[in-house]
Amino acid sequence: MDILHTQLAKIQRHLAFVAVDPIDWKFYVQLFSWGVTLFECYLLLRQYPLYSKTTPPPALAKHIGQEDFEKSQKYGKDKAKFALFSKIFSQCLDSAMLQYGFYAWCWNAAGIMLGKFGYGAEYEILQSIVFSFLMYLLSSLPTLPLSVYSTFVLEEKHGFNKTTPGLFVADLFKSWAVAFVLGAPFLAAFLYIFKWAGDRFVPWLMAFMITFQLSMVILYPTVIQPLFNKLTPIQQGELRSRIESLAGKLKFPLKHLYEIDGSKRSSHSNAYFFGLPWSKHIVIFDTLLQQSKPDEVEAVLAHELGHWYFLHPTKMMAISQIHIFSILALFPAFLHAPPLLRSFDFPKTVAAKPPTIVAFLLFQMILTPLEAFISIGMNAVSRHFEWEADRFACEIQQTLEKKHGVDPKECIGMEDMGERLGRALITLHVKNLSTVWVDWLYSAYHHSHPTLTERLRALEAFQVEQKKSN
Repeated sequence: MDILHTQLAKIQRHLAFVAVDPIDWKFYVQLFSWGVTLFECYLLLRQYPLYSKTTPPPALAKHIGQEDFEKSQKYGKDKAKFALFSKIFSQCLDSAMLQYGFYAWCWNAAGIMLGKFGYGAEYEILQSIVFSFLMYLLSSLPTLPLSVYSTFVLEEKHGFNKTTPGLFVADLFKSWAVAFVLGAPFLAAFLYIFKWAGDRFVPWLMAFMITFQLSMVILYPTVIQPLFNKLTPIQQGELRSRIESLAGKLKFPLKHLYEIDGSKRSSHSNAYFFGLPWSKHIVIFDTLLQQSKPDEVEAVLAHELGHWYFLHPTKMMAISQIHIFSILALFPAFLHAPPLLRSFDFPKTVAAKPPTIVAFLLFQMILTPLEAFISIGMNAVSRHFEWEADRFACEIQQTLEKKHGVDPKECIGMEDMGERLGRALITLHVKNLSTVWVDWLYSAYHHSHPTLTERLRALEAFQVEQKKSN
């Protein structure tokens, strides 16, 4: 532990200028946040002309009908126009809040509100909680019309929206309530660790964050998700038998197999699994069950089981922990930096002893351009994992026979799993009106999955390889 703190102290010495130099951090944040936004707009403008193409890519021509392709193009074009407006509107809003001292005002307003109940400046954690939720509420209200438009105009126009106004409002208040009920104790514990551990907070905070993430693995499906969706055990039948048989052969610790009523909000479809290492739950959207045949759903889940088999969730969590550690290792220099708060219009009395939550918020803003680059790297890792999971589905028969010693007779019918996965992916793309013409740079920045064209080509290559090996 002492070695770790020694190395962290070296980092802080290199960043000592942050605490004394009067750097115009506000200008820096404005410049680079606009830079990221304009770059994302540039990517949209690269992608937009592709929505005017009149035929699908040659590799997909035999899989996607002209009518479905035209619907997809119109949907993509409308989404792109909305995304362009949303980005510019949100950036203008963020820029105005920065320029006119919104965050300093929120901190002061939180102090005034608590003062009316007899709580002074010494109650920093309590003031930080009020500050966070006041800031969250006030900053989210101006963008609420964008959510309304997206749900009731854009998604409605293209036949996806199933959300009623009443459900939309209920979801909004539920999400606010969940944010407060979970966020308040999380923030209190988060900030208490800073006060308790002092400048040696990094390892303790890392342990707390990991514990919280593991707790959410249990809390989200059992407490939070039921507030928004209904999970129903999938009935006995062909699909359940296929999935349970596949999970059993792979020794996947399947505890529950659920259908989720995603259709109450949207006709988009998906499937995923969650849980602790010894107890997993598979969730399939009812829309996926309606749109695909049981053998295609089985192929989709074979892909998902590939993620489990190769420990992709664990690896992504490890990468995210390294990312969080890097951020926390840099933060102490900004934690005790009055010039940082002064540059964002906080009064001298507040800046003299920077509140932890305020310093952390401003620090995150400063990291905006770095986070944009990191997201590209994370997407690249995610796409690599998708290739591996696709290949796993194609080769699942050989995996079961050669690595798990499963009797070949029990694997009969799995030799076409890759072909079935390809059909399922095509169905998902057609039903969801997903974009089929994609600019490479736009995809690299935004997409965590390879494009449909790329995946189908890879699946065909995997199947050819598989036949040769047999």
